[in-house]
Amino acid sequence: MEETQEIALTQMKASVQKLGSSTEKCGDPTLMRFLIARSMDPEKAAKMFVQWRKWRASFVPNGFISESEVEDQLADRKIFLQDLSNGCPVMIVKASKHYPAKDQLQFKKFVVFLLDKVIASSYRGREIGNEKLIGILDLQQLTYKNVDARGLITGFQFLQAYYPERLAKLFILHMPRFFLSVWRMVSRFLEKATAEKIVIVSNEDEKRDFIMEIGEEIVPEEYGGRAKLVAIQDVELTPVED
Repeated sequence: MEETQEIALTQMKASVQKLGSSTEKCGDPTLMRFLIARSMDPEKAAKMFVQWRKWRASFVPNGFISESEVEDQLADRKIFLQDLSNGCPVMIVKASKHYPAKDQLQFKKFVVFLLDKVIASSYRGREIGNEKLIGILDLQQLTYKNVDARGLITGFQFLQAYYPERLAKLFILHMPRFFLSVWRMVSRFLEKATAEKIVIVSNEDEKRDFIMEIGEEIVPEEYGGRAKLVAIQDVELTPVED
């Protein structure tokens, strides 16, 4: 580790203590995610880390969200978890199977359930650190009934506030013209670092690049690859605290 990173980590740990919290049980790779998310500013990273710990303790007191807590959302079978691409698990969201949630609390728990399980799938048996995920948002056959700007914003806000530096890349496929205005509104809630990781696939050349980057053996058949879709609840894995 570079000397400047070591200094920043030391300063961050001291700042966390001053804020009345602790970095105990969190390895340096985890702390580095918060530093990177806050442009290596130890004080800002410490504040973000402490807010994350408080949120995690209150929102996920058992350390994970169980399937029984999000059964309604899982029933739609709209989320899929594929194998690793360059070490990153690939999560696919079929938006045409999603409808805006009536229970916002359950939806937020669903977001945590998804992110925890996807991240956990990348490090079985290894120390939690800087594992990232690749997302694919499939908007094919999207109707007005499926549009959920609030849900999208919630997902991005959770990623940015509580899962810093977890998103490697997000590919958006089959974006219909009517969705452009919705996407412009959602984009206002994105931090620059998040926006830079989003790729809208809109032509055959971009589709080829998308398949090549993720890997033909990982991309499902319906997107031009060779893999089968696997619903996230069919993946045998115990969610682990972020």
